[in-house]
Amino acid sequence: MTDLAIRVEKLSKEYRLGAQPARYRTLRDTLMESWRFARKPQPDPAEQFFWALDEVSCSVMPGEVLGIIGRNGSGKSTLLKVLSRITEPTRGYAELRGRIGSLLEVGTGFHPELSGRENVYLNGAILGMQRREIARKFDEIVTFAEVEKFIDTPVKHYSSGMYLRLAFAVAAHLEPEILLVDEVLAVGDAAFQRKCLGKMGDVAQQGRTVVLVSHDMTAVTHLATHCLWLHSGRVMQFGAAESVVRAYAQQQQDGPTDLALRKDRKGDGVIRLQAVEFRDAAGLTVSSLGSGAPLTIAVRYASQIGALDPLDVWLDMTWRDTLGHPVATVSTRFSPVQTPLEPATTVTLECHIPSLTLADEAYSLDLWLAYRQGLSDQVLRAAELQVTPSNYFGTGHAPVKRKHGAGLIAHHWTAQGAEEHAPRELAQASSAA
Repeated sequence: MTDLAIRVEKLSKEYRLGAQPARYRTLRDTLMESWRFARKPQPDPAEQFFWALDEVSCSVMPGEVLGIIGRNGSGKSTLLKVLSRITEPTRGYAELRGRIGSLLEVGTGFHPELSGRENVYLNGAILGMQRREIARKFDEIVTFAEVEKFIDTPVKHYSSGMYLRLAFAVAAHLEPEILLVDEVLAVGDAAFQRKCLGKMGDVAQQGRTVVLVSHDMTAVTHLATHCLWLHSGRVMQFGAAESVVRAYAQQQQDGPTDLALRKDRKGDGVIRLQAVEFRDAAGLTVSSLGSGAPLTIAVRYASQIGALDPLDVWLDMTWRDTLGHPVATVSTRFSPVQTPLEPATTVTLECHIPSLTLADEAYSLDLWLAYRQGLSDQVLRAAELQVTPSNYFGTGHAPVKRKHGAGLIAHHWTAQGAEEHAPRELAQASSAA
């Protein structure tokens, strides 16, 4: 037990619904309140309280990364506030060994009237750092935050992105033994989020502990060693990150997108699109997927005129980016269905993509269904899939769609070098010298 970086035992936190901060009360306030209470029945006291955390237990070893996942309101941020000693638990306890750095909100621990430089030293002092330690890391912090030009400007003039960059840089570079990070990283742009995730990975490799709250399941899977799944303040599952995330995704899946009620469609209606579904490698329904991961798109259609030969049906699917530009198309015309099928009234076509080579962005899928080369049904933006960045090329760097285009092309590099000989005159001059 003594080797644990974090130990949480039956931690509970109770809040009162609608509680107001205490204020100065006059005699008139007291008399009026007594009169109102005498005339109106009081609500059930049990309805005025709720447990934000209910007997949460977990443990983290030094150098491990703990991901905390769950829906909004599940208690994730409350747990971090208790671990940060911002709020006290109602029951149970949490034991943390080592200096703590936390980033729970944009600008946490910053004074708006002080400059960025002064806030770096202020935050370092709050973390218990000595001035010479902060000075040693100062240039590295400013470079990471990319605020060199504004470091002597009061932070009240910073944008939220600048606030975030500097706050994270301070929290990550002043070498706390335990780093607590909330979903606040979602405020930054995609490039900065990747930069922060890489830094948290470096922190963990240095033997320090990271606790990360995130809705990005790809980031949690790749970064965290263990994962804690909370639901309504209770622990649903705690264990290896990949297995917990998979269980969470399976519980969260909403099922196929129903197309039967869509009115904005074209075609003769001989066959009609019924549903479309995205599935990951495990067969789970997903709404987001990492770049390069396997993907299956299942499309169900139904005949309005009885059993049809599937060979008479064409299905085209076109990916579009957020601006509506087509980026890729797959079709049974280009790659025919490989599974023989007898005539049927309802058919599910599955398109298996071994590697989804799209850069991170939200993409929509247009569907065209044709029977004997005549358009039967068309549904634009039938479904959306969020593609998240991943280590597709194995280098730790991922392309950004807006800078490098939508497509990821599998490739590798080789290099050849040859010894270049200086001109004879230059060689002779060098020899003479």
